[in-house]
Amino acid sequence: MSLLERVPRIDTWRQYGEKIKTIKGHLKCSNFHFYFPTRFNVPVLQGLNLEVKPSKYASFVGLSGCVNVKNLREHIALVSQEPSLDEMTIKKIFLGSLPGQNVTQNDLEKVYDTFDGRKGTQRSGGQKQRIAIARALIRNPKILLLDEATPALDSEYEKIVQKALDAAAHRRTTLAIAHRLSTIQHADIIFVIKDGKMYEQGTHKKLLELRDLL
Repeated sequence: MSLLERVPRIDTWRQYGEKIKTIKGHLKCSNFHFYFPTRFNVPVLQGLNLEVKPSKYASFVGLSGCVNVKNLREHIALVSQEPSLDEMTIKKIFLGSLPGQNVTQNDLEKVYDTFDGRKGTQRSGGQKQRIAIARALIRNPKILLLDEATPALDSEYEKIVQKALDAAAHRRTTLAIAHRLSTIQHADIIFVIKDGKMYEQGTHKKLLELRDLL
């Protein structure tokens, strides 16, 4: 209950504040520092400098205010490691397949009225991830965040989900956080974070040639 009752410093539901009409997806950080509120003595990011151009796919890897916040978040979608699915049916939800691999109502036992189960327990890992991708894309966000979007899936489901993610990243700025190199090898640029600082950056091929951290 304490978490639900906590009042954040930034009111994300406020009606005032500048509303951004157009998001290009051009991201730039200059001397960026980050700490968790409960651990100010442990810096997470220290003086981070980076830039991601619009529609580019960037990935982050490492060892294991003044605007209307609600409006800003409307331009961002998240696909996380463990999707949070409500206990309901898949009514009117497209499963995030690629063209030619569309999931039709005939592929589901009770078509789009198929019950998802508590936290999506009636769906396979691959199906849950594709539902999460479809849910993220339905708003056509300019910025897509992929937080370990391909968890411990078997090779078959991992390939299916990865193809869906690659299609989702097309023509939008994508930031991927990953530990599996196979999931980010097609990224336009990879940022290697070590001890909260920028350790190295470059393409998958360039970083493999260095063979230091990766």
